[in-house]
Amino acid sequence: MISSTPLLFGTAAFFITLVMTPLIRLLAINKGWVARPREDRWHKKTTALMGGIAIFLGIGLSTFWVGDSGSVWRYLLSPGAKYPAPSIAMVIFGGSTVLFLLGLVDDFTNLKPQSKLIGQIIVASAVIFLGFRLNWFVSLTLDTMVSLVWVVGITNAFNLLDNMDGLCAGVAGVAALSMAALYSHIDTEACAVALIIAGACAAFLVYNFNPASIFMGDCGSLVIGFSIAVLSMHHGGFSLDNRLSAFAVPLLLLLVPLLDTTLVTTVRLLSGRKASTGGRDHTSHRLVLMGLSEKHAVLFLYGIGAVSGFSAVFVNRSDSFTSPVVIVPLVLAIVLMMIYLSQLKVYPEEAFSALRGKKFTPVLIELTYKRQMAMVILDLGLVAFSYYLSYRIRFNGPEFGHYFKVFLKSLPVIIPIKLLVFYYSGIYKGFWQYISTRDVFLYIRSSTVATLFAITAITILYRFQSFSKGVFIIDWLLTTVFFLGTRGSFRYFKETIKRKTVAGDPVLIYGAGQGGELLLREILNNKSLNINPIGFLDDDPLKAEKRIQGYPIFGNFDKLDELEKKHAIKGILLSFNGNGNQDAYRQAIRRCHDKGMFLKFFSIVLTDIDLECSEIPTMPTKTGTGRAMRR
Repeated sequence: MISSTPLLFGTAAFFITLVMTPLIRLLAINKGWVARPREDRWHKKTTALMGGIAIFLGIGLSTFWVGDSGSVWRYLLSPGAKYPAPSIAMVIFGGSTVLFLLGLVDDFTNLKPQSKLIGQIIVASAVIFLGFRLNWFVSLTLDTMVSLVWVVGITNAFNLLDNMDGLCAGVAGVAALSMAALYSHIDTEACAVALIIAGACAAFLVYNFNPASIFMGDCGSLVIGFSIAVLSMHHGGFSLDNRLSAFAVPLLLLLVPLLDTTLVTTVRLLSGRKASTGGRDHTSHRLVLMGLSEKHAVLFLYGIGAVSGFSAVFVNRSDSFTSPVVIVPLVLAIVLMMIYLSQLKVYPEEAFSALRGKKFTPVLIELTYKRQMAMVILDLGLVAFSYYLSYRIRFNGPEFGHYFKVFLKSLPVIIPIKLLVFYYSGIYKGFWQYISTRDVFLYIRSSTVATLFAITAITILYRFQSFSKGVFIIDWLLTTVFFLGTRGSFRYFKETIKRKTVAGDPVLIYGAGQGGELLLREILNNKSLNINPIGFLDDDPLKAEKRIQGYPIFGNFDKLDELEKKHAIKGILLSFNGNGNQDAYRQAIRRCHDKGMFLKFFSIVLTDIDLECSEIPTMPTKTGTGRAMRR
């Protein structure tokens, strides 16, 4: 439970920012401090800048109020004395003030990236000099360098994250609330600082959430990023006895900015672009490209931040045996999401030509086409985690400590046996995005056979002494579920993109049978048709209000008037054999003629090719594809 004093400071920061933001917006408009739309930027209208001034006032005034300036002077003036690290509130106030001024200059004059980086390094070095480090490594030299990179990296990560309305402030606010929960029982001052950051970000969101009326600029994103970086690093001083928590908690707290920075930097470098170059290739932009609205994309990233933040609190309060139960699934989900998003095309095709002729091109090609390697690595992690989680579920408390040794002893046996079974069963020969019912049975069979072979090996080697049958039953179930979940997620991702990005004339498909399903698949796979299916019409009353691949079956032609008004229907596609349903065929012609809609007929045509002809005849773009013809 958070005490009332930190809540008071957080409320103060909220109202300071809430009052100052519209005043800064008015000043920015009068002074011409505005961001105008550009081709490499996301916003589409002229918007006021300098909202970071209000954020800094909310955070700066509140942290100065909370902090103890005397602790800084005592630490600096008595370097030999063993004083504790200075007040974190005052350290954040001092560093954020410098970075606010740096960002303000950059907003007005567009500083060179190296100039901003030098300023950030100086501020980060001062923080570390004052005794704040991640405490990840025993070597002070290594820990100091990593801590320096952490502060600079997180500061810039939030700067990069400021690419869509409400994203930077919202993600920072969610992370700050997680830190408030984290520090509520550890450090009251750190909890107060966390609530101060959360309050300032929440107030700014009132004006910055889509559609935004003001942007924060670098003077805001640098302040937020630095404050969050130092506050997350502060956790290292309280987790010296739990190394897993010391590493995992800061990473989980800031998973969203780390994910975005890693994805953007990696893809830009592989595309021959500068990492510092702006663009519409961030995680949020890719989510919109998948079909989410801007608001939903931002809220989705808020959700990831909330889940990872809750996980950080859980890991901090759990032992090193329990923490992997949360860490591994979350990391796996994030890795899969990064794979999904990285496949989306956000650059023109020629942008990748920068890689051609370079010495690392063959390596990239190998990694691109040898996806089975990625499958094997993923399955290695799934097998190990499933086996570990089985022991974690089966045994609790001190009992698990004893059986953990059994787990470690048998894991080197379980992994190779299962991977060999998976390999020889043929599960690495397929494509995940085309997973079928037959593949599902293949995965279940492979998992079952792998478990039986593992049990046989354990019996031969250890006579099954100290092992539990229940562990292997749970392991089989978990392995099967994880297999089907990871494989199925790829198909779900592909199908989701197809449905979300389909565009064109709104149409209805007449005939909710196999032909209609085949036509729907062709439309979703062939964007050149420029058709957007709304649903199906069918004369069979038993099919009404059911769905085919998520698309509703509305009923018969009696629903056409209502659907035309609601969805602005432009035409109807016939998916049945006209020779077998002449009445429906004539009714479709009459209805389309009366309403000015187009009518098209879908059929699959196999065309004979003259073997004496040397030229390729005109054919559909895909072998055996459906052909839509205007009547």
